This record gives sequence, structure tokens and C-alpha cells, in this order.
Amino acid sequence: MDDTDRKLISALRHDARASLSDLALTLGVSRTTVRGRIERLKQSGEIVGFSVVLRGDAARDPVRGLMMIGIEGRGADRIIRQLNGLSAVRAVHTTNGRWDLIVEIGTDTLEALDETLTRIRKYDGIASSETSLLLNTRKSGG
Repeated sequence: MDDTDRKLISALRHDARASLSDLALTLGVSRTTVRGRIERLKQSGEIVGFSVVLRGDAARDPVRGLMMIGIEGRGADRIIRQLNGLSAVRAVHTTNGRWDLIVEIGTDTLEALDETLTRIRKYDGIASSETSLLLNTRKSGG
């Protein structure tokens, strides 16, 4: 299984009913490639079936984390604008206590999460951060 297969599986986890055209566009490959990879993954046993996932059971991203951020000075508004510009950032919360911001991050892979965290840590005005991976959601709003 290569990176394209992993991205295909991730896309199918988000929407198993996505059209071949939509999947091809997302992955940057042809429809024929997507069809062939799905068939190969089914034949090899990597994909054993497709099912209905209820809203409460769905997780938008396979890798999710919470990044707590401490800000030095008065750069919070600028940092929030920068964070909101990142595609992996799902929500930005201001808070009291030890941390100034809590950022919800969602990505397809641990590598992508790491890249996002590295990028955020380089922002001017970020004094400290701590990140926790979300392993399981027991109750979700919505």
C-alpha cells in the first residue's frame, strides 16, 4: 500500500459514496486509476466492504489533536488570523488559565499533523505550546 492508496482510503472513510471523478480530483489521478486501486484494495482484502456511518460515529479527520498555545505580548489577534488561514485548523478557542489559545487540528496523517504543528510553532509571538492527540471521542456535540 502506497501513499496514494492511504489517501484514497482516507477519502473513502470520509465519504464512501464519493464519485470516482471526485476521488480522482482529490487525489490528482485519473478515474481509471481510482477504480483500479479500489478494485485492487478490495481483492487484496484491505477494503472488506462499505457501510453507512451515522453522524455521531463519524470523525472528520483520522488524526486529530488539540494544541494549547501560550502567546507572548499582544499578538493574539494576528496569530488567530494566521491559524484560521491553515486548512488543518478546525477551530480556535480563546481561554483563560495557563494557555491563551486551544486549537483543534485535523489531518489525514501523523506526518501532516507534525508539519502543521511545526509551522504553527514558528509563528512570531508563540512562547510555548503543548499538543495532545485525540484518541477517541466518547461524546460529540451536534
